[in-house]
Amino acid sequence: MTQSFPGRSRRLDDAFLSAGSSSFTEFVTAYRPELLPAGRRLPSGASIEAPHGTTIVALLFDGGVIMAGDRRATMGNVIANRDMEKVFAADDYSVVGIAGTAGIAIELVRLYQVELEHYEKIEGAIMSLEGKANRLASMIRGNLALAMQGLTVVPTYAGFDLESATGRIYSYDVTGGCYVEGGHHSTGSGSVFARGSLKKLWRPGLDEQQAVSVAIEALYDAADDDSATGGPDLGRQIWPTVAVVDHSGARFVAQDLLEQHVERVVAARRDNPGGAR
Repeated sequence: MTQSFPGRSRRLDDAFLSAGSSSFTEFVTAYRPELLPAGRRLPSGASIEAPHGTTIVALLFDGGVIMAGDRRATMGNVIANRDMEKVFAADDYSVVGIAGTAGIAIELVRLYQVELEHYEKIEGAIMSLEGKANRLASMIRGNLALAMQGLTVVPTYAGFDLESATGRIYSYDVTGGCYVEGGHHSTGSGSVFARGSLKKLWRPGLDEQQAVSVAIEALYDAADDDSATGGPDLGRQIWPTVAVVDHSGARFVAQDLLEQHVERVVAARRDNPGGAR
């Protein structure tokens, strides 16, 4: 006897059964474009007050790449969230950090994660790092209409290139332009101050622990001058999010290790708050 379940007899649409590309985003664009961030539009002249996330820093070290983000989200002059996550694993060998309109950015990152996983399942292989960076660029380009209305998303992408066995950093603009960065990069409202710190502290050949400390100190400098960037909160024990990507894959630095790095940076600044060396 065959048991009947509600909905089990429904036939899949032809779109699910026909051959197509390995891009999940292209499939949704053709089948249900209104489900994508790029498929939505604000009424003419409308504006939305939405939480924004800043600041992201990325830097190369000897063996891979570090990406770190502060935890504050702001909405105008109000702190909307004190412990927001802004750095995410895109796949096993890359990470993405968000800056801009938080809700749209997080949705784009989740879609991007599905995009890369879908490609691997269809093709049976990992996309090249350059291919992954370009795929993210096309998704950002699709958000241009919303960006023109103030809902901007400008992520930073970084990963470990399995072919060259090196870390790489990619930056973007709102039009989807994709750029390979050198030793370090920062984005978000505190990026100017973080970049100055990175220029002072970064050098080729840093080991992993040194690179983590440099990233935390760059975020500390950004928070010192940019009200939208949240510094380490020792009272609430809120530390920056720090991801490491190397030959073994992407991983996040544990909270107890972050606390040790933060305490060293804060202790060094007590008698030298400007950070001059």
